[in-house]
Amino acid sequence: MIIERRSADRGHVRAGWLESRHTFSFGSYYDPAWMGFGPLRVINEDRVAPGAGFPPHRHANMEILSYVLSGALAHRDSSGAGGGEIGPGQLQWMSAGHGVEHSEYNASGTEPVHFLQIWLQPDRVNAAPAYARRDAGAGGDWQLLASPDGADGSLAIRQDARLYALSPPAGAEVARELSGARRYWLHVAAGAVTLYGRELQAGDALGFVEETATLRIERSGNTPADVLLFELPA
Repeated sequence: MIIERRSADRGHVRAGWLESRHTFSFGSYYDPAWMGFGPLRVINEDRVAPGAGFPPHRHANMEILSYVLSGALAHRDSSGAGGGEIGPGQLQWMSAGHGVEHSEYNASGTEPVHFLQIWLQPDRVNAAPAYARRDAGAGGDWQLLASPDGADGSLAIRQDARLYALSPPAGAEVARELSGARRYWLHVAAGAVTLYGRELQAGDALGFVEETATLRIERSGNTPADVLLFELPA
């Protein structure tokens, strides 16, 4: 089964300094048809005005990933390990564990920051909070960014999930095998790609459940594209 989620159909929240598109139900946006996809609970595409951001607040028992598309994000948290700025081509992981207070602000007073906020439910509860980040610039082949075991320099998240990134090269098709024993969520973070005869724009997504198939992805047009693929428990 293939599930389609178009960008324009996502929840839309505008609150002065923040404009956000919600793939799944979040905050004031609620749709019982879109409560998550397996342990993938949140994909929010946030644009934060210069100098603004999310003041200190608490989370518990959630794996939180931040993927910056443009601008810079300033992070602080109470774990003692988290702090600093991340920019385009970087991925930040914070495991809230038994509880952590954190803030996320636009690091610039003049330019907006555009990023994806991603939440996954963990496979354990009340662990110690943890923080890490890594370069995540997508290349011409699939790059493993996060995994349960930290393979290939990926972030070692607390869930049986893997996050891959891809920037398809111009004029070439990139393949990826899918196992029917897993489920997958493909999110176009930037640009446009063609897949299964569908053209997908930034913000569009496809979910795959019990699909044993080969993904064949091509970039559409001359603008670079950035694609994220989540491999999740069935």
